[in-house]
Amino acid sequence: MRLTTINMKGLGTAAIVQNGQAFIVAAINAALGTDWQTDLLSILRHDQIRPLNTWYLEDGRTRIETLSQAAFPLTQVRFAPLYRNPSKIFGIGLNYVEHAADLNEKAPSTEPASFFKPDTTIIGPGDEIKIPLQSERTTAEAELGIIFGKECRDVPQENWLEVVAGFTTILDVTAEDILGRNPRYLTLSKSFETFFSFGPQLVTPDEIDDVLALRVATIHNGEVHAENVVANMTFPPDFLVAFHSRVMKMYPGDIISTGTPRAVPIKHGDRVACRIDGFTSLECPVIDKKETGSASDI
Repeated sequence: MRLTTINMKGLGTAAIVQNGQAFIVAAINAALGTDWQTDLLSILRHDQIRPLNTWYLEDGRTRIETLSQAAFPLTQVRFAPLYRNPSKIFGIGLNYVEHAADLNEKAPSTEPASFFKPDTTIIGPGDEIKIPLQSERTTAEAELGIIFGKECRDVPQENWLEVVAGFTTILDVTAEDILGRNPRYLTLSKSFETFFSFGPQLVTPDEIDDVLALRVATIHNGEVHAENVVANMTFPPDFLVAFHSRVMKMYPGDIISTGTPRAVPIKHGDRVACRIDGFTSLECPVIDKKETGSASDI
């Protein structure tokens, strides 16, 4: 199953993606008498993602196909972030050795280089990434995102998929010149508004044959800047889920952004994208506040 969030009258509403259309969950409820939560974070937090997927696979996909009143062509909708208020967003630094070389740093080999991003960084597909006034070198990074579907602690590595709701495409952004001044500035360099875009789809694990075989690519102005396969991560997804659940309790909707094959410097007027095999690409335009003369927030 593939879920998305679309903007309807300024509000994010959950939809199931099927055959080039977005079927609004609220309209499905009204037509079929179901009682699913109608925004994606509530679906996750009410432990409905697996029951919804089971319903969909058994006969839901056939039943919704006739609901023309619930469907909008994907080419005509405006996507929103999948949701806006996860309790935690983990980023994983230098999880591909090639990316460590970009920063002249040694890739971690014993534990992942984790960091937090605040939810105020979140934007959605097509929203503007805004280079802040404080930065002269900002980079964007395509990453595979893991979304938790259950409250969990001390997850065995072999059972990691039991707590995963699905996967998504992510663009993580860094004020690299700020980070370069001092590694202790990592949080600052990662935390400007618009520095985390994710969506447009949550793809459930049953849709993916082999997570390790997924190819992740950073796309800059339509050209591949760098790409690599998940199998080449120093710390693969199963390890990341188990490791972080041993540090703290994870909640539905929590996100791990698993690291980039390589970051690309971005400038005013660019377009940057995350492309992953089998996923709808995530793309955002770039503006530089220094070029627009605007110091205002989003």
